[in-house]
Amino acid sequence: MNALHFRRTAVAVAAAAVLPFTLVACSDSGKDSTSGPAADKTADSSASQPASSDPAMAMDKPFGAACAGVPAEGAGSFDGMAKDPVATAASNNPALSTLVAAVKQAGLVDTLNNAKDITVFAPTNDAFAKIPKADLDKVLADKAMLTKILTYHVVGQKLTPKQLENGSFDTLEKTKLTTAGSGEAYKVNGTSNVVCGNVPTANATVYIVDTVLMPK
Repeated sequence: MNALHFRRTAVAVAAAAVLPFTLVACSDSGKDSTSGPAADKTADSSASQPASSDPAMAMDKPFGAACAGVPAEGAGSFDGMAKDPVATAASNNPALSTLVAAVKQAGLVDTLNNAKDITVFAPTNDAFAKIPKADLDKVLADKAMLTKILTYHVVGQKLTPKQLENGSFDTLEKTKLTTAGSGEAYKVNGTSNVVCGNVPTANATVYIVDTVLMPK
């Protein structure tokens, strides 16, 4: 009886000793599950969430209704234009072919391509079409007048959309132009609308406008 009682007591003691370790192991396992794959998945999910939209960051990109007409790829795309100096970049955009012809006529290609950190307000073909043909032909035939008009569209610094909200800037033509607006709606001199703005080229920022600007 004594021997049997001893064995039963030993088994009971062993079981009592093992039980805490079993509970600790289970508890540790539970902790691991919260910091293991499930937690990693939660962390990854939270890390992959997009940052809240920042208007300033959004305005770092081209904006405006006419931007939809810019080619999606190739030299005339936004990426393509960003690699070329401004006159070359404009020549790859079909909507600016009249402007490019005028720049060539005035002999300003090298001037614009070699300038540093400028802003060009670039009239579309439709903007030039607003000018009566006889008047446009007269301007194109007068190099001095053409140069005066084209250089009036160029500011000697890169302008951000924020600067356009209420701005007055010296042009290469030596007189000022004014800008006003907010968001994605801006006017130059109160009459010409920016239809595709903040377009980067290798040496300039381009704001495509719907009306040719005329110096005083």
